[in-house]
Amino acid sequence: MALDGKIVITCACTGAETTVAQNPALPITPDQVAATAQECRAAGAAILHLHVRDDQGNATQSVARFKEAIDAIRRKTDIVIEITTGGAVGDTAEERLRPVKELEPEMASLDCGTVNFGDEYIVNTLPTMREFAAEFKRRGVRATLECFDLGHVYASHYLVKEGLIEAPFHYGFVLNVPGAVPYSVENLSAFIKAMPAGADYTVMGIGRSSLPAQYGAVANGGWIRVGFEDNVFFSKGVLAKSNAQLVERAARIAGEAGLSPASPDDVRKYLKLKG
Repeated sequence: MALDGKIVITCACTGAETTVAQNPALPITPDQVAATAQECRAAGAAILHLHVRDDQGNATQSVARFKEAIDAIRRKTDIVIEITTGGAVGDTAEERLRPVKELEPEMASLDCGTVNFGDEYIVNTLPTMREFAAEFKRRGVRATLECFDLGHVYASHYLVKEGLIEAPFHYGFVLNVPGAVPYSVENLSAFIKAMPAGADYTVMGIGRSSLPAQYGAVANGGWIRVGFEDNVFFSKGVLAKSNAQLVERAARIAGEAGLSPASPDDVRKYLKLKG
């Protein structure tokens, strides 16, 4: 799981809900996202989790906007691009899946159940999960099985048993979303125990749980995600200067545990991405 002494760091640099008012350094345009990807790659990130925004700064699942951002990133860096199919609150399943169908990325997130999202909620039924997983398999897209609840981990087993998701399995544990499961050592342990044998996982701590979740990931052999989608602060009351600053700290924490950041090519080989 440690990739011979290496750890995979993902940066979720924009998200669907974070605003420039919350952190003025939030990258919005494709060129801003591409510059951020380059900085984060240099800081130690191997994967960029990609949401895109329209000209007004609103979250969108526009295929054209995703392509514009992906092309801009590719001109600057070899970082692995993992696009979202979670989208934003209110997006339909068809809207969320369309970029996978038309762009066929190396990786994409696949939400494994319905979840409270603050005062809103995101719907993912088992039939929707099957539809997404089948499309991922058809297009050769590696899924990150995003789980906001312990039941989501168990729901993912249906996809595995039905052959819709094939090894190597990669999970994303999203902890501390308001209305969902908070981050704790005990909760993370329960999620880990519920995975299929041999699976890997990235830990995502939302808000103030971001830093404890990074330590939890390192201590338990998991991978790390940071970025403005999850947390805009560097420390209490102090805004992060950039996504790269958060990646740099994650790499430093991992380094203190004797781990070095994996490269995009390490990830491509390990997760058997199509490149």
